[in-house]
Amino acid sequence: MERLPSITRAAERVHLSQSAMSNALGHLRDYFEDELLVQVGRRLELTPRAEVLREAVRDVLVRIDTSIAAQPQFDCTNSDREFRLCISDYSMEVLLPRVLANASRLRSTVRFRLQPQVAYPAHALERGEADLLVIPKAYVSPDHPTDMLFNDEFVCAVWRESSHARRGLGFEDYASAGHVVMQPVDTDKPALESWFVQRFGLSRRIEVTTYSFAALPFLVVGTERVATAHSMLARAVEPALPIKLMPLPMPMPPFEQAMQWHKHRSLDPGLLWLRDVVKQAARGLPDGETRASASS
Repeated sequence: MERLPSITRAAERVHLSQSAMSNALGHLRDYFEDELLVQVGRRLELTPRAEVLREAVRDVLVRIDTSIAAQPQFDCTNSDREFRLCISDYSMEVLLPRVLANASRLRSTVRFRLQPQVAYPAHALERGEADLLVIPKAYVSPDHPTDMLFNDEFVCAVWRESSHARRGLGFEDYASAGHVVMQPVDTDKPALESWFVQRFGLSRRIEVTTYSFAALPFLVVGTERVATAHSMLARAVEPALPIKLMPLPMPMPPFEQAMQWHKHRSLDPGLLWLRDVVKQAARGLPDGETRASASS
């Protein structure tokens, strides 16, 4: 959830006193001949003029930050740079261990800050809050460059003692079963529901909703419920759980994972290094299908 405007928080972020920030706001109001921030009840809200200015100002700030921070060369063995990655717990389990292992083999001294995904991940790039997104292809922004990383498939995870495990899982069984699903943060619909409605004209009977992909196989244990899970993640936890993995009873497009970065940072030497480390990690996935081409 996006924070509401606050003069006090803004002053803290730029290391000014509240009075100095208020004076600066006054100068901006005079310059733009607009209030920019107005009191609505107990909170401040942006005026329409301020909303128009916000994205343009963010773009300028990202350009300035890129110009200041960019170094002509990048040496991963002698850098204390912190890379901020927005990433789901699925990719954190499947991909990130390989990324970190690759960085260690290169004797890298960089640091990684892993941040949760949100409903509109490109906003994190545009606000300068993330260096790299690792996200499904369906969520990439057309405004920034993208590299495809790997594909995965979906499987059904069921409790080993359930009737589904004993008798099999046909389409009617799947459609009538209770389901455990992952629902992304800041949205009101689980990730696959739109596809099911469009393709089959039905909504699954959702009985448990979680914010974690990794939790899905755990949450069917002891029940008759079904979880539709990423194959690589489900197979990684299968030996530790009393579950059975079964093929989906209907065709489903593969899950396509991508990475994305801000268009103004395409030539950042440090980010070029990180992108290569991530791509190398994706190529090493046991079932991952990597793609070398990039699109802008």
